[in-house]
Amino acid sequence: MANGTERLVVVGGDAAGMSAASQARRLKGPAELEITAFERGHFTSYSACGIPYWIGGLVAGPDDLIARTPEEHRARDIDLRTRTEVVELDLAGQRVRARDLDSGGEYWTEYDKLVLATGARPVRPRLPGIGAHGVHGVQTLDDGQRLAADLERTAGRRAVVVGAGYIGVEMAEALVERGFEVTVLHRGEQPMSTLDPDMGSLVHGAMNGMGIRTVAGAEVTRILTDEEGRARAVVTTSGTQYPADVVVLGIGVEPRTALARAAGLPLGESGGLLTDLSMRVRGHENIWSGGDCVEVLDLVSGRMRHIALGTHANKHGQVIGSGVGGGYATFPGVVGTAVSKVCDLEIARTGLRERDALAVGLRFVTATISSTNTAGYYPGAAEMTVKMLAERRTGRLLGVQIVGGPGSAKRVDVAAVALTAGMTVEQVVALDLGYAPPFSPVWDPILVAARKAVAAVRSAGV
Repeated sequence: MANGTERLVVVGGDAAGMSAASQARRLKGPAELEITAFERGHFTSYSACGIPYWIGGLVAGPDDLIARTPEEHRARDIDLRTRTEVVELDLAGQRVRARDLDSGGEYWTEYDKLVLATGARPVRPRLPGIGAHGVHGVQTLDDGQRLAADLERTAGRRAVVVGAGYIGVEMAEALVERGFEVTVLHRGEQPMSTLDPDMGSLVHGAMNGMGIRTVAGAEVTRILTDEEGRARAVVTTSGTQYPADVVVLGIGVEPRTALARAAGLPLGESGGLLTDLSMRVRGHENIWSGGDCVEVLDLVSGRMRHIALGTHANKHGQVIGSGVGGGYATFPGVVGTAVSKVCDLEIARTGLRERDALAVGLRFVTATISSTNTAGYYPGAAEMTVKMLAERRTGRLLGVQIVGGPGSAKRVDVAAVALTAGMTVEQVVALDLGYAPPFSPVWDPILVAARKAVAAVRSAGV
């Protein structure tokens, strides 16, 4: 190492980690900054969100989901080591201990600056049979490869998906596309717990229309296996057995922060790392963290939350890379915007659900409207439902949920901007949104919902 050259170590080779490394490299050359990155899997800089579309056959293979290969990163003077897991952080000695997963060899690497981008892992309840062959969590491309290979080998065509969040619903559709008979088991009243139950019921209807069997209030107690240790059925608290040739866990993810916890770094309620606005780990001047392993500020509720999204991870990486490279950037927080789809039904949400608002002590009103995504007379007009939450006294917009046909979901972006700006529903009504019959009714559904929310606020009084 040349005199004056700083050493940056990045733990994690996906969105946040490699965005940080790449941004730092843009700002500082190899003579100023030596970058070493460790990645447990075979792949880097990929879209995990695209895995269900690969499994369902809409995407040809994992290569289509990769934005930048390990070789491309290395060509930019980043010493990227795949199939290598960091197993210990020595903060006092400013070094990390890494293990080569193929050879089993271990070694220490020193750093001046450290980036933790360890991501998240699928939630795996401690249940009998959860580790059986044929049970899959889907978070990384390596996970996707294992599932894809298993689907090719499996003779039976019965699949059980545990959980009905984004991943669970998307994987259920993908498995139907692969010709599987799919049952979705979930604990909630309706699928898509990211929505209020009244909006989740619309998703339920679409799933039934695809032939997906959904079982509400179903909590899994064990997975039965055959004599070879492969999953054969999923059992719920009612004692009901659901036959399965493959099981996919869509219960959600949790921050992968065991390393950070062992090193004594600050963690939040969900177990995610806590950082400042520059994504620097609180209390540690030379350590940054971003992506699915951190908690972020919810700008609507004012609370810290764990939200695992690639959009956030890439932004975190840019902020971190700027800080590491001597520049300046911040990540102020989120409003919780997400979109998905089931067949042709688009699903979107931003801001708070009813239970979120109640949890932080907000008094609110709701307004739900039905409309079309284009002018009603325009060919192909599709139904859409918009639900809006507003603070009871002030009229401040608190959240929006949308379920509808093609062209519905991205309307949530208008609401996301309004939430970020702290607008009231009355101000939303006054927004000058674009109109033409192929794109919207004269009154856009967002504006119609806002008008109804204004009326609800006025009726509720103080």
